Amino acid sequence: MYSQNKSLLNKQGDYLKLTPKVNFRCEMVIGGSLEINAPLKVGEVAKRAGVTIATLHFYEKKGLIFSSRSDGNQRLYSRDVLRRIAIIKVSQNVGIPLIEIKQALSVLPKFAATTQKDWQVLSSNWHATLDAKIKKLVLLRDQLENCIGCGCLSVKECPIRNPGDILGKQGSGAVLLRTKP
Repeated sequence: MYSQNKSLLNKQGDYLKLTPKVNFRCEMVIGGSLEINAPLKVGEVAKRAGVTIATLHFYEKKGLIFSSRSDGNQRLYSRDVLRRIAIIKVSQNVGIPLIEIKQALSVLPKFAATTQKDWQVLSSNWHATLDAKIKKLVLLRDQLENCIGCGCLSVKECPIRNPGDILGKQGSGAVLLRTKP
């Protein structure tokens, strides 16, 4: 209910109907609010992404993330770098090498905002790689306690699965854990 404030009356003396409007786009900083389109400084990115500044410099040197420079030569990052860093960290945590991460991220724009469609392209390109890694991990999990064809012949099943180390002729390492491409 509106209070009886004269500023809410029109010329006929009727109360005005107020319709609230919400603007979801922040275009300036007012009283400490966030400017969505403002570039982030290196320290802000490091804090928000949970990495060190040295890590950001390393990622940039490797071509995984990109920055621009201010007039004072400070590194400035667009906000989408936070998602790139999150993808890099998660990928590294599951054992994906940086070179593969870089290849996957190469489909994304370098200095423009990354769209949902961009992420869908990255995701679809990476499905086969991730599926192959998952297959190898499942095989390792399921076969690790058995003979893996490495030639050690120390597990009880080795004489049955690898008599006389015949699998050694197929190559080095854990022959039975190899997945076919």
